[in-house]
Amino acid sequence: MNVRKIGKTPLFLLIGALSFIPGILFAGGGGEKKTDLPAGVVEFKYPEWVYYDLIYLAEDLGYFENAGVRPRYVGQIAAGQMIPALTTGDLDVANRHTPLVVAAVASGADIKIFAAGSKSTQANPHMKYFVRADSPIRSIKDFGGKTLGINSFGACSEYVTKKYCLDNGIDPGSIKMSTAPDSEQEIPLLRGDTDVAIIHPLSSGRASANTTDFRLLFSDWDIDGGISGMCPYSVSGKFLKDHPAAVRELTEILSRAAQWNNDHPEEARQLMAKRFGFKIEETEMFEFYPDQIVPVLNIQYWLERLEAEKKLSPGQVKPDQVYTNQYNPANRT
Repeated sequence: MNVRKIGKTPLFLLIGALSFIPGILFAGGGGEKKTDLPAGVVEFKYPEWVYYDLIYLAEDLGYFENAGVRPRYVGQIAAGQMIPALTTGDLDVANRHTPLVVAAVASGADIKIFAAGSKSTQANPHMKYFVRADSPIRSIKDFGGKTLGINSFGACSEYVTKKYCLDNGIDPGSIKMSTAPDSEQEIPLLRGDTDVAIIHPLSSGRASANTTDFRLLFSDWDIDGGISGMCPYSVSGKFLKDHPAAVRELTEILSRAAQWNNDHPEEARQLMAKRFGFKIEETEMFEFYPDQIVPVLNIQYWLERLEAEKKLSPGQVKPDQVYTNQYNPANRT
């Protein structure tokens, strides 16, 4: 399936297709795209998926055309497999949530967050929680015994939700979670296979626009004011060691694209909508840290969260093991 055309596929056809070939959509895959590489240009292996991503935006803006670094797309990879692929060298760079990086580092993986990526804001939150329009679910108080659709385990949608349950007297062990790509979360929700769908941009825009079938409950911003919502860029230790100048230039490109996105939100949405075949009114966006400096408070939040979840022992992982701002030209420390 062409990742850029998925938004144009009628929902009922996707539902039918999923009945016969679930592995195709959920397992990732896809062939690597070869490029003619100019002399002196460093390529980094990067996945393709339906997501509001600065790498894609920078490419559409032409920021890689005369740069010394550029992405080489290696096909579709499921969200839950991106950090493992980064640790094995199948990817050089990945845009996945901080707790996944922390868990990998705790297991001995040589990877590092090097750019802050997206931030959660009230206007443009990191993720939204949807139910069917006729659902009796009205708040987190109704989550007990329900099944939630998430894009992968071990990341924001799992742990933010579990903490919100605890904070509201709901046993997290009473809820079930089922994985599917963000771009397909509406399907199991409509079928009744899930009771709640947690969806990230740009795909969250389609559910937001479809008020006939779906109702928005709340967002991660409503839960914690955005502290959990930073979704950063990470790099493999080998690539960082072999190509530090390329990582520095990539960070600068990400910063330029982030600033442009924040300054030109409508134009940015149009580029992402066009890239993936979404209608503009069904495309939601991220805001990004303009200088891409990684804030330590957001890293510390996830270290404490994973310690609370008993995934880490206290002090097992230090912030400087997880991230660096060394390769960011905006870093003044």
